[in-house]
Amino acid sequence: MMPVVLAVTAVIFSLAAAGAIIRIARGPSLLDRVLAADVLLAILAGALCIDMAVNRHLNNLMLVVAISVIGFIGSVTVARFVADRRVKPNES
Repeated sequence: MMPVVLAVTAVIFSLAAAGAIIRIARGPSLLDRVLAADVLLAILAGALCIDMAVNRHLNNLMLVVAISVIGFIGSVTVARFVADRRVKPNES
């Protein structure tokens, strides 16, 4: 049963990562690209969690936490940058 679950999750994560990479390459706006990069980081964190669950270890836990924090801070930073950029032309 476990090899089937691993194969299914590997296919799902691979398709999701491919979709995110395509969105990063094609994304019409900066926000689309940032959102796709955030999704790619979440996919990476999920894959590391699957690895930890299968191999029954916690070696990658700090890496998962770091990836999550970096993704969150990056998304918030870009969102604030875009919000500031959109507000300034209307003030003039």
